[in-house]
Amino acid sequence: MKTLSYKKMLMARFRKNPKEAIDYLNAALEDNDPKVFLIALRDVAEAYGGVGAVAKKARLNRVSLYRMLSENGNPEISSIDRLLKTLGLQLAVKLKEIA
Repeated sequence: MKTLSYKKMLMARFRKNPKEAIDYLNAALEDNDPKVFLIALRDVAEAYGGVGAVAKKARLNRVSLYRMLSENGNPEISSIDRLLKTLGLQLAVKLKEIA
């Protein structure tokens, strides 16, 4: 019987239950290191189709998004907001309310 890697298991949990992704992002924010949050945000983006697909959906340049979500990324708040909205989240990191 094959076992899933931790990363694959995490991605599956995020897709199955968005609350898991929200908790993961909030825990990363509590670390008080922006690098940790950016890596967590990249993980969530990977779970929702990959950085390339999410970049296209968010109308962000794929290479710029990879750079933005790297440990050395320094994204603008508007880029983070656009990315979170594409993932169905709001900047407050809660489920987006559908009007």
